[in-house]
Formats: sequence, C-alpha cells, structure tokens
Amino acid sequence: MRRAVLTTTGASALILGMLFLKPHQPSVAAGGPAPSSASRTPQRSEPAPTGGHGAATGTFTGMPVGTPYGTVQVAATLADGKITAVRVLQAPDENGRDRQIASYALPRLTQEALGAQSARIDAVSGASYTSQGYVQSLQSALDRARA
Repeated sequence: MRRAVLTTTGASALILGMLFLKPHQPSVAAGGPAPSSASRTPQRSEPAPTGGHGAATGTFTGMPVGTPYGTVQVAATLADGKITAVRVLQAPDENGRDRQIASYALPRLTQEALGAQSARIDAVSGASYTSQGYVQSLQSALDRARA
C-alpha cells in the first residue's frame, strides 16, 4: 500500500514538473536562414493611402523563421489596415509528418489571424514550432505594413 502511494505521488510530481517546463526555443538567428534583401522589402499590391489615417493596403512579406523542422514564412494582405488574407510561402515539408502537421495547423492559424486581426493568436496543439514560426513571420509582415 505504501509503495503504491509513493509511486502515484512520484508519477504525479513528474508529470506536473514536465507540464510546467518549456522546451528551449531557438532564436531566429541561430535556427533559420538569414532573410534575403528581397524579403526585407515590403511587397505591395497597391499603393498605401497617402492621406487620412495612413492605414496600410497591400501584401507584405514576413521574414522567414527557422524552426527545428523547417522554415515558416507568410505574406499578409491588408486593406485599409485590416488583414484580409494570409498566404503561407514556406512551411516545414521534409517528410510526411511535417506535411501532415502543416496541412492541419496552417489553415487554423490563418483563420485565427483573420479573426484576431493580429499575430496574437493561440498555437495549434501538436504544432508548437510551426505555430511559433507562423506567428513570428506574420508579426514581421504586420510590422512592415505599419512602418
């Protein structure tokens, strides 16, 4: 009886400890390729308005973000400062599992971004690294749009 209580308590403590620990998140500089000069320049499909509140209109390419499974890069299309579309330019695809994760995670992340109208969105369960790369690339695209 005593052994069962100790085993259960120890297993519970181990599980709780693992839940509260976060894996090491690699920095963009260490984990991904350096952005090319072409990706630093915002791509606009139409000129931004010159008067009024200065809300951005056009398509803005985010920086490529390296993850342990591959690079994630998106382009955000804005109309009068509102996100109207997000297109995935690069996603992890080295094997079938990478493609499977991307196929269910990226549409959900895009839907979340359109609903939130920002890069402040929740990660998709099971696709933590892909979600993190998506959010960082989307935020850089939005930063370029508002620069």
